[in-house]
Amino acid sequence: MNKKLMGLLMAFVLLSGLLAGCGSATTSGKDKNHIVIGAAMPVFDDKWLSYLYDGINQYDKEHKNVEVKMVDAKNDSSKQMSQVDTFITQGVDAIIINPVDTDAVEPMVNAANDANIPVIIVNRAPSKKVLKKIYAYVGSESLEAGTIQMKKVAELLGGKGDIGLMNGTLGQESVVKRTQGNKDVVKENPGMKIVREASADYQRSTGMTLMENWIQSGKHFDAIVANNDEMAIGAIAALDEAGKRGNIIVAGIDGTIDALKYVKDGKLNVTAFQDAFGQGKGAIEAAIDAVKGKKLKNNFINIPFQLVTKDNVDEFIKKWEK
Repeated sequence: MNKKLMGLLMAFVLLSGLLAGCGSATTSGKDKNHIVIGAAMPVFDDKWLSYLYDGINQYDKEHKNVEVKMVDAKNDSSKQMSQVDTFITQGVDAIIINPVDTDAVEPMVNAANDANIPVIIVNRAPSKKVLKKIYAYVGSESLEAGTIQMKKVAELLGGKGDIGLMNGTLGQESVVKRTQGNKDVVKENPGMKIVREASADYQRSTGMTLMENWIQSGKHFDAIVANNDEMAIGAIAALDEAGKRGNIIVAGIDGTIDALKYVKDGKLNVTAFQDAFGQGKGAIEAAIDAVKGKKLKNNFINIPFQLVTKDNVDEFIKKWEK
């Protein structure tokens, strides 16, 4: 009889421990002194995105009650899905996702919603359907970037010229929208024509290789317009090496510190500054608001693009020096 009683007591203790564990994992962030945020990022080896991560990590360092668990999907959507599942199992209070592929993010959002964990998507815009399922999207309007970029190029060309268009990684929302903005402006300027268009995968080295191929084709260009700064810098390197730069206008997007130095030196004519640090900070602030139950009137938190030329580049360089 004593053995049975001892066994029942032990079972009761174990059950109590399990229930306590479950309770702690699901406790609302509103009542917690310690908030845990899962951050599922697409790839750590990306210069521009590293500034976005800095915005998240800086907030983490300045707030002792906030803990960020940041993971690298290595540009693999299935790996990112697994990482989000792990965050859900761990019972994090909110999840920030910068999707490897925006077309693959919905199952991640659905899984988090099923666990009552708010989701914030940053930088890469989800579909309208997914936007309705998340707490907030924090990013910049890519259509605006492509538009202001090409408008400045059109101004510099006097509305006439042959354009080489470098696309980023195909399928990404930013590529679709930035390119659409470019082409909308070209349509408004009958004297401008896109004579070459290809993907350089958002990479400097690939942009250089693509530009080398275009040079070898013997095609004439008045401007090279790239979906990001890295490809534009690659194009500049190829043109310089071949002695073909001349008066060719080169334009990028993002306003990385490398690109701003190229603008200051007169090598890159145009870029559109995308505030990576501001997006990261905005994403984690939105995550904290979500945990605290704050209601949003509009769940698209826009961090606007700003046009950069040699005339105003110094003010943007200062932003990176903070």
